[in-house]
Amino acid sequence: VRDPWRLSSMDVYSNILFVKECKAELSFLAHTAIKTDKYRPETCCIIGNYYSLKGEHERAVIYFKRALRLDPSYLSAWTLMGHEYVEMRNSAAAIEAYRRAVDINPRDYRAWYGLGQTYEIMRMHNYALYYFRKATKLRPYDARMWCAMGDTFDRLSRYEDAIKCYKQAEGNEDPEGSAILKLANAYKKTKDNDTAAAYFRKVLQQREAEGGGSIEERRDNADALLFLARHCKGKGLMQECERYCNRLLDIGGTVKDEAKSILEEMRERRRHPQS
Repeated sequence: VRDPWRLSSMDVYSNILFVKECKAELSFLAHTAIKTDKYRPETCCIIGNYYSLKGEHERAVIYFKRALRLDPSYLSAWTLMGHEYVEMRNSAAAIEAYRRAVDINPRDYRAWYGLGQTYEIMRMHNYALYYFRKATKLRPYDARMWCAMGDTFDRLSRYEDAIKCYKQAEGNEDPEGSAILKLANAYKKTKDNDTAAAYFRKVLQQREAEGGGSIEERRDNADALLFLARHCKGKGLMQECERYCNRLLDIGGTVKDEAKSILEEMRERRRHPQS
């Protein structure tokens, strides 16, 4: 039987609405919670999530603090407040909030992950690695954790370690599909161009299947196409190289000029095969 006055676990439901960016539903839930009992920590947490979704991070912090005044051991409020402080670029406050969360529950992967992200923002990569390792141990099947740790290794120029992390992400059904591109770029940095090319081909196949067209995705596609065009030219795969160059001509910008240069060079090779 549904209980219209139930508040227990409604904060978890508000987290789901937040992630799915359901602003209207979260607003309705917040108003309902206030009418039910505005002095419950869950109500304050729901309202905090609502303001966070609106981008009003200072107001969100106010409500998470209210939740903690009502219940200082309220784990979710500490973690969510840490997220808000990250958005506000208040690293010291974020670290304090996340540390309070892991003191309450050392198995809260979100807080460990948040600590890793905060230290990454502060460019303290070795500290970030420590916390990302904690997060991956608690969530070994979560591709985001592995990608985050891989990114940190990448920034430290530890490309082989980064590749291991990205492969873990790829093997865990990476929902955002970012691991394949990260693997392509990591192999490119290690000069393993054949493997990099294989992953760049996968990137293009993935984007074509998804039909994505964001600015970032178009830029990634251009980078993949340009790498593959150069790689195929070096390998003597002229027809495949031409296909990539023709796609670059449609994109335009600086890559269009380079694609024209590659095509012209190939025409010269055909005219003078021994040169």
